Amino acid sequence: MGSRFRDCFDEGLTVGAGYAGSGWHDAVVATDDSTSLKRRLGLAGATAIGVGAMLGTGVFAAWTPALRLAGPLLLLSLVVAAVVAALNAWSTASLARLHPEAGGVYVYGRARLGRSFGVVAGWAFVIGKVASAGAAALTIGAYISPSHARIIGLVAVVLVLLLDLWGVTRTAAVSAILSVAVIAVLASLVGGVVGADTALPSSATGVQPGVAGVLGGAALLFVAFAGYARIATLGEEVREPATTLPRAIALSFTVVLVVYFAIGACVIAVLGQLPLNVLSPAPLEQIASIVQGPGLSAAVRVAAVLAAGGALLSLLAGVGRTLFAMGRAGDAPEKLSAVSRHGVPHRAQLLAAVGAAAVVLAGGIAGALALSAASILAYYGIAHLAALRLDADERRPPRVVPVAGLIGCIALTVSLVVVVGQLN
Repeated sequence: MGSRFRDCFDEGLTVGAGYAGSGWHDAVVATDDSTSLKRRLGLAGATAIGVGAMLGTGVFAAWTPALRLAGPLLLLSLVVAAVVAALNAWSTASLARLHPEAGGVYVYGRARLGRSFGVVAGWAFVIGKVASAGAAALTIGAYISPSHARIIGLVAVVLVLLLDLWGVTRTAAVSAILSVAVIAVLASLVGGVVGADTALPSSATGVQPGVAGVLGGAALLFVAFAGYARIATLGEEVREPATTLPRAIALSFTVVLVVYFAIGACVIAVLGQLPLNVLSPAPLEQIASIVQGPGLSAAVRVAAVLAAGGALLSLLAGVGRTLFAMGRAGDAPEKLSAVSRHGVPHRAQLLAAVGAAAVVLAGGIAGALALSAASILAYYGIAHLAALRLDADERRPPRVVPVAGLIGCIALTVSLVVVVGQLN
């Protein structure tokens, strides 16, 4: 990844010249003041949204189903997930600086590949992130009261919807606060495991994973890295998007990558010694109760609720902005392009919340994560195809990046199909 990766994120482009002076300008739907969002987010706010989105469902819930698939090779699955996510981030950042509008890959695919690709990307994002939102709400329920997870999840969706309707500035502020609190608790958990001097086992949970198991685990863990997509979908609300968007993506990804590797090592060290039938849907609470008892366990429960709530905030915001962009472009009902007096696409946000509530009612964190992974991998596959259409004067990434990223997305999706029966 090296210096070329950093250059991709750090070098700004003159968006006005690139946007107005190229042949694909007409492919993007023009906006006016009545259907435009206000640019209020800076680098800190956009990064907070990305970190808050990633430090949620994945870090608190994805480890159990991933461990069932990957066993002692869980950290290898995490490496694969991180590499695919980094390639996705690289292609996405290259496109985001040229298309600083709400909608993310929906906009990129529409502009670079044609309307049909944009529509597929848009609906893949909506389905995937609605599934992630449902998983986040169910995670809140699992850590508060597993026997009432669905009811608690529905309440969480309603509360988060109200916060999102207040406006993106509040969403960014809440995400920043939650991220700091969650990282502090996770650091305490890692310290507890290190202090307990738990040895790494030679065989985790008796699982003997094959290639499909490792890749399937990677696909589930990949969902945990997907928060930077929410930054791209907020492109129309970010100040100086040509530089802010790619830098926010890089910063949030780096922070979360470090945290995930530390937690992944703890999962292997502690839960890797347990049989499959005692693994909990709240894995980090289970680790805390083993290494230090009820005090740390309570802190982890609180952090899980805060983190999943922060992810839910960003998820519903991202889905709402995509539906808003699709409604404005005519690829979804036009009424979804309405903007409230708070500068929020309120009808689109409401529809996103209804979808998340439906996932909660269906239940099953592992299934929701798998649906999310498959949909979002398809979404990023289109991003890589769009990146391949960038011209040399548009600071396109090396061709190997979108090609390798596309192959990675396909491989992880196929692996999910192979191992789907092992998720529950």
